[in-house]
Formats: sequence, C-alpha cells, structure tokens
Amino acid sequence: MSKKQVELYWDVGSTNTYFAYKLLKPILHQTGAELVLHPFNLGYVFRANNYVLMEEPPAKLANRKRDLMRWAEKYNLPFRFPDVFPIKTSRVLRGALAMRRWNLEAAFTEAVLDAYWECNDASIADFAGLRPIVRSLGVDPAAFEELSESDEIRQQLVDSTNQGLDRGVFGVPSLFVGDELFWGKDRMDFVEEELLRS
Repeated sequence: MSKKQVELYWDVGSTNTYFAYKLLKPILHQTGAELVLHPFNLGYVFRANNYVLMEEPPAKLANRKRDLMRWAEKYNLPFRFPDVFPIKTSRVLRGALAMRRWNLEAAFTEAVLDAYWECNDASIADFAGLRPIVRSLGVDPAAFEELSESDEIRQQLVDSTNQGLDRGVFGVPSLFVGDELFWGKDRMDFVEEELLRS
C-alpha cells in the first residue's frame, strides 16, 4: 500500500504558506502522510499576470495584517509581519531544491519560513543571509551556493513552477491530496478529511 502524500506548492514570500506549513504538521503526524514540497515562484507568476501585491486597496492590506495576527494568536505561533516586505524569493526557492541533494529540503524550508515570518530576517533573500541556516544544517555554504546557482537547479525551479501551473495552481499555498487541490491556509480540515478518505 503506497504511503499517503500531501503535496505543497509554496513560496517563502507568502504569509499563508507559513501558516499552512505549521498547521499541516500535526495533520501529517496524525495521518502518517508524507509531505512532498514543490517550490513555486510566485513572483514570476505575479509578473506574468501584471499583479502587484502592494497595490491592493490600503484598507484590504490593513485588514490582512490584523487577520494574520488573529491566526498567530489562535494557534500560538510566533508570527510577526516583517519590516521588509515583499522580498525576492528565487534564491530561497532554488536553495530548497539544492538542499534535496542533502535530504534537507524540509528542514531548510521550515528554517527559512521561520527566519522571515518569525525573526524578521529579510536577509534570506540573499546567499549571505542563507549561509548561517545552511551551515546550521551541516551543509557547506559554498557548495550550497554553487549548486543553487547552477543551470540544473535554475531549470528545476522553472519546471516546478510550470508543473504547478499545469496542475491548476494559481497561488500559494496550494496543497494536493491525490488530484484534489486545496488552496490557502484555511483548508486544512478539507486536507485532513481527504487524507482520511484516501
């Protein structure tokens, strides 16, 4: 019998990805499902669709920040909105793909989400900011950076993003259980029900 899986399309620049990642962990533990990560270059998709996040109405942006704090308070998460937002995320996304080489993709992904959304660390947008995280995971930062910058990894990020688009992903977090797509941090009940049904 094949192991149940939850596929997560994510981008570190997405507040809702942070919450989804945290809220998904107990569901994975309870159901025994495996997490499969797919970096998704949200900035590229936004640019392709001429969408500018910070040009939304000020009232909506203000409400979004308060709503995020409600989620943090409800689930007792140390979330804080970073001083620098948005950031360029392609290096982080390529870095996650590179860390697959060392079987550390999940640990790296959670570490960069925590750094940005809990510790206000926008330096992760650059390799200088990623080096301490990589080093703490036992990987040589120079080897990590070289692999992250390689044509192979660059193409993998393009492919991961395009495969998501082909599957109907229009934003992150997007979660798949089998062929069922769930979008957003507030769909975890549906994800859990689908895992228990499958």
